[in-house]
Amino acid sequence: MQHKRIIGRLAPSPTGYLHLGNAWAFLCAWLGARSVGGRLILRIEDIDPQRSKPELAVALMEDLRWLGLDWDVGPYYQGERLTGYAAALENLKERGLIYPCFCTRKELRSLAGAPQQGDGAGDGLAGESVYPGLCRDLPEAEREERLRAGRSFSWRLRVAPAGGNLLASEFLQVNDLVMGRVEFTPEQAAGDFALCRSDGVFAYQLAVVLDDIAMGVNQVVRGADILHSTPRQLYLYSLLGAVPPAYAHIPLLLDHRGERLAKRHASISLRALRQAGVRPQAVVGWLAVWAGLAEVGVGGFQSMNATELLPEFSFRRINAAPGRLPADIAKVLGCGAL
Repeated sequence: MQHKRIIGRLAPSPTGYLHLGNAWAFLCAWLGARSVGGRLILRIEDIDPQRSKPELAVALMEDLRWLGLDWDVGPYYQGERLTGYAAALENLKERGLIYPCFCTRKELRSLAGAPQQGDGAGDGLAGESVYPGLCRDLPEAEREERLRAGRSFSWRLRVAPAGGNLLASEFLQVNDLVMGRVEFTPEQAAGDFALCRSDGVFAYQLAVVLDDIAMGVNQVVRGADILHSTPRQLYLYSLLGAVPPAYAHIPLLLDHRGERLAKRHASISLRALRQAGVRPQAVVGWLAVWAGLAEVGVGGFQSMNATELLPEFSFRRINAAPGRLPADIAKVLGCGAL
C-alpha cells in the first residue's frame, strides 16, 4: 500500500439529507486521500430503489461541495451497475457458493437464540442479524419443492464448507488505520450472509466490494458501526481473487442524548445548518477540534477550511472514542470564529 497511489471514495446514499455524522465521515475520507496526493471517487449508493431519490443525490453533491470536499471521478451510480452485480452472483452460484434462503424476516426475528448485530433484519445490509443456517443444508427435493411453489427467497453465501459455519481466522483480524488491530471471535463474524434480497435488491456487502474492486479503491474510510461487516467483506475479496483495501473505521458522532445520528435528525442536517446561517468553515473546524485534528481555538473551536487540515492529517491522530453533539449545535457553530 505504501507504494501505491491512494484511491479513496465518497459513497453517500441518497436516502436523506447529509447530517453532521456524514460530514465527519466524508471529511475523513477526503483528508485520507488528499493528504497523500491520492484520488477520490464519488459513488452514489442508490442500490435500494424504494429508499433512494434522485433529488437527494443532487442535494448531497451540493452539500459536499459546500463543505469544501471535491472528487476526481464520478459520480458513479450503483443503480447503473446492476448487471455487474448479477454477473458476480451468477458466478458464485455456478461455483456452488450461494444457496436460496426461504426464511422471512419475521421468522428470523422470532428465533429466540438468534444473535443480533445492530438493528438490521437479515437483509444483507450493515447491522444484519447473524443467520442461523436454517436453509443451508435443505435436501435438494425440499428446496426444489419450495421453488416450484413460488416461495420467495434471498441468496446467501456459504461462509464455510458443509458442516461448518465459521470464517477462517485470516478474515477475523483487521489492522485498522484508526482502531489498530481488531480481532473478532468466530461467533461475531459467523453466519451465511445475504448477497441478494428476496425482492431482488443486491446487498450492501456484495455491491460495495464489487464496486471498490472495479474502481480500484484501496482505502475505505467509514463509521465504526460498519466495522463488524469487515470480516465478511474480506471473505468476499478472497472469493473474488482481489486484494482488499486498507480500512479506517472512524468513531461515531452521536446526538446530545448519546444516540447514533440518522437521516431523521433533520435539524442537524448540513442543509438545515446552512439555512440557519452556519458557515462550512465552522462545521469543519468544530469536527476537527472534537476529533483531535486541530487545536482548540477561541470559543471552543477555530473555523477553518478542509484544506488547512491536510499538512498535519494522520489517521493516528483521530480520537477513537465516540463524540456527542451539544444540544444547541447550530448555535455553537454559528458563534464560531469566522
